[in-house]
Amino acid sequence: MSEMIGFIGLGNMGQAMANSLLKAGYLLTVFNRTLSKADVLTAKGARLARQPSEAVTKGGMVISMVANDQALQEIVASQGFLEHLGSGGIHLSMSTVSPETSHKLAHLHALSGSVYLAAPVFGRPEAAATQKLWICLAGPGHAKERVQPVLRALGQGIFDFGEDPGAANIVKLCGNFLILSAMEAMAEALALAEKSGLDRSAVIDMLTHTLFSTPVYQGYGKMIAQKRHTPAGFRQTLGLKDINLVRDLAEQQTMPMPLTSLLHDRLLAGMAKGRAEMDWSALSLDVLENAGLQVPDSPPLQ
Repeated sequence: MSEMIGFIGLGNMGQAMANSLLKAGYLLTVFNRTLSKADVLTAKGARLARQPSEAVTKGGMVISMVANDQALQEIVASQGFLEHLGSGGIHLSMSTVSPETSHKLAHLHALSGSVYLAAPVFGRPEAAATQKLWICLAGPGHAKERVQPVLRALGQGIFDFGEDPGAANIVKLCGNFLILSAMEAMAEALALAEKSGLDRSAVIDMLTHTLFSTPVYQGYGKMIAQKRHTPAGFRQTLGLKDINLVRDLAEQQTMPMPLTSLLHDRLLAGMAKGRAEMDWSALSLDVLENAGLQVPDSPPLQ
């Protein structure tokens, strides 16, 4: 594992993923716009890059895990990035972005002789820290073969969705829509249980040990039942970004998705009420308020 890998984006997920690669024995050069976020990793042996192009080696591999389409496009457009990656280089984009962005960036990489792969993931930071991510992968076959060992060091399963890199992004958006939909359903069900005089935690405990014994229901169900949405594993701002990507994709496909509008409004209401930095499961607080139930310790409006 002597190959140097670049890693760009050290938020909650990026930190955990980069640390997993270090534990697996990979050499890393890391970059983040806030350089101090690299301190924990450099203390463990990672090299610090002060601009994106410094994280790239000719014909090498670079991983990006950034917040949105704009941040990803800025990395690729930054001075020297594609030139330094060059012929034979691979950019493994693990962010949740639109399929259009993946198509655009795949074309730009091809012009420089490098390859863009889309590999968005399912799993919260704690899953990333224990190499338990589920990874959706799409792009040229020869490049996908080369990245397999790296992906196995990050996740518990890899699902190949073909040559079109945008396909992996579509799967990721579908999955995030389903996660948000599950949280909305749990929020409504538990509010109904509470208004009927039942203990929220007892109800979700029974349901997640029987009918809904899956990580999404078990993890988010407990948070929603306990009305506990900090610290955030995935912020409401990012949830709103993702549901907007789902809405855009649905419109492009002339696909009515009425539930996306409700989820959008839940998250937007949370933003308006100062909950932007809370976990996206905090959309359940809007359900509580509409039901006339107590909302604990909401932050002040900003």
